[in-house]
Amino acid sequence: MRVLMVGCGNMGFAVLKAWLDSGAVAAADAAVVEPGDAGRERAAALGVETFAEAPSPDAFTADLVVLALKPQIMGDAAPAYRSFTDGGAAIMTIAAGLPIRFYEAMFGDNTPIIRVMPNTPAAIGEGMMAYIANEATTSEMVDQIRELLKANGAVAELASEEQMDGVTAISGSGPAYLFHFLEALTAAGEQIGLEPDLAALLARQTVLGAAKLAADGQTEPAELRRQVTSPNGTTAAGLAPMMEGDRLKSLMREAAEAAKRRSVELSR
Repeated sequence: MRVLMVGCGNMGFAVLKAWLDSGAVAAADAAVVEPGDAGRERAAALGVETFAEAPSPDAFTADLVVLALKPQIMGDAAPAYRSFTDGGAAIMTIAAGLPIRFYEAMFGDNTPIIRVMPNTPAAIGEGMMAYIANEATTSEMVDQIRELLKANGAVAELASEEQMDGVTAISGSGPAYLFHFLEALTAAGEQIGLEPDLAALLARQTVLGAAKLAADGQTEPAELRRQVTSPNGTTAAGLAPMMEGDRLKSLMREAAEAAKRRSVELSR
């Protein structure tokens, strides 16, 4: 599959890098469109061809055009790739908020369109890739896309596009929540007397190890928490402020609801 990545910001770069590193896409079969010099240089370091603006299909033939642009500029920038879809290329979008109907109005409802919500761990093959395709996308194309996305991590097909706003709020935005928790845990370590480097190491490794314990899904997080928590012990004392009145759960609900509302707003 020949892939044209439009936009090489953090997410576009993360997704493409994993495809190349895994061998899912060969560098000779990939190209990046990025107007910024720094972005093109970063993409070129991956061994792919780069363009400052949309190339013609004669300059680079593509089976899949990946739109990794900010939703605010998608309406102005994406129409430049109609010549590719007119030639049979499919569209994959990894932009938040914009529904499939937005792209069908732009490229035609006969164009295969796959909407994907990735997250930044996709760069190291540990991402969460949720997708839904329109009716013009064949089952064979869906199978190809699933195989491609597996290079980025776990893959989930959504039952309806309405779920995408919730996915955006949880897995799309979720890494930032966890990074902020990591910041907070490190700062707490410093506050109680640990050196900054030691506090950071303890926090990072604790989050990593706990995530790996939870990752296989064999044991519910609540049970893992109970296994760590001895009655009247230090962990119970530390958890008490978080669990009193469902304090942490309430905060996470607020965060998820705010992110979902913003995703809905972007789709209007």
